[in-house]
Amino acid sequence: MYKEDTIAAIATPVGEGGVAIVRVSGPDAERIASAVFVRSQGKNGKLKSHMLYHGAIRDPLTHGVLDEVLLTIMRKPRSYTGEDVVEIHCHGGVFLVRQVLGLILAQGARHAEPGEFTKRAFLNGRVDLTQAEAVLDLIRARTDKGIELAQRQAEGWLSTWVRELREELLNILVQIEAAIDFPEEEVELLQRSELADKIDDLRKKIVDLGHTYEWGRLLREGARVCISGRPNVGKSSLLNALLGEERVIVTPVPGTTRDVIEESINLRGLSVVLWDTAGIRNTNDEVEKIGVDLSRQHLEKADAILAVLDGSAPLTGEDRAILKLCHGKKAIIVINKSDLTPFIDVDEIVRLVPEGEVLNVSAKTKDGLDRLRFSLRKLILGSSIEAPLILTNVRHKSALLRSEDALGRSMVALSGNHAPEFVAVDLNEAREGLEEVIGVINNEDILERIFSNFCIGK
Repeated sequence: MYKEDTIAAIATPVGEGGVAIVRVSGPDAERIASAVFVRSQGKNGKLKSHMLYHGAIRDPLTHGVLDEVLLTIMRKPRSYTGEDVVEIHCHGGVFLVRQVLGLILAQGARHAEPGEFTKRAFLNGRVDLTQAEAVLDLIRARTDKGIELAQRQAEGWLSTWVRELREELLNILVQIEAAIDFPEEEVELLQRSELADKIDDLRKKIVDLGHTYEWGRLLREGARVCISGRPNVGKSSLLNALLGEERVIVTPVPGTTRDVIEESINLRGLSVVLWDTAGIRNTNDEVEKIGVDLSRQHLEKADAILAVLDGSAPLTGEDRAILKLCHGKKAIIVINKSDLTPFIDVDEIVRLVPEGEVLNVSAKTKDGLDRLRFSLRKLILGSSIEAPLILTNVRHKSALLRSEDALGRSMVALSGNHAPEFVAVDLNEAREGLEEVIGVINNEDILERIFSNFCIGK
């Protein structure tokens, strides 16, 4: 558990705004609120839970009024943290909000640590660990699809799946433990083949869910796409066209782009970070050399590549070198300047990169851009139908992989006619992996690491 003191923090982003919220949680939350809050028009009496009250924040020492506010009390257990919670809605000036928080802290509250409110919600059984992590995903979501995935997890889709799988595993364990505890009764370890089939069904369910992780990771974190090519083929023009605004300077002078320019677009729920890189070529310009090196580095770590060629000119040695860099990677060959007379040899491109899709576009007229957006999303995510349950968190994946591995070992023990004790060890390890996903764990270090990623006030 945790020390049952009272914590407080600003729950809204730092900066000027119309309204800011100061949140207080713990056994002294209501006492602290009564020390600094005065109801309007001289009203008094005990405040009702889950009601908004109008009044003012007053310094109990000077009796000076600090701000006109709305205040609500949410008494346990019907609150976010499962404790008594007070929220003060005040005007959103940076200095003013800090003054309100300072008064709260002066009455005995402690400044909350990052994620401490949500951590208390978990420790008090208001949410399990996957639902707590979903709160962070909701805050960080950059697309409607990211919000949808986080909301599913917050609603308990993954938790329900894990708990059902754990229940099936416990039913198998009961039979194994019976064979261990009552050997004199000659309790048979069922039919080993039948038991192995049941375990294999559980293992396959984990494998199937694990296959959704890369899909979920990209939707949760976004994909990184490198726009690459030799100088003056229209990389920056293509970036501007995809963004729908003039974000990057475009000139006829080769080598204008020296640094990596990063911008984001939304491809039907998939957040994509586009890297506009310096043209890759041999150069004696020291500054341009640095830009070319950065281009190569970003090309290597990208999730996908847009290799841009000038369709109005024949292929050059630099073009061919860039196409070779696309081998073994997810790449679309973008033939730009389709509004001009074509001179490029498409057949040679196909020979050089047979696995890459070739698209004709015009960054100037915007022709082909919709097809490019569609193809890029399909290239990154694949064409498979979305599963109802998608894994998005690497911690969940790692724990489930341990369960999968342990289930596999238990099947080997069964087929090898090993003693039931050996089978039970592997099945219990599989159970622990499932329990780690939803938070049936006692490792304080793991919890601290998870909740430290949250913002203060959440």
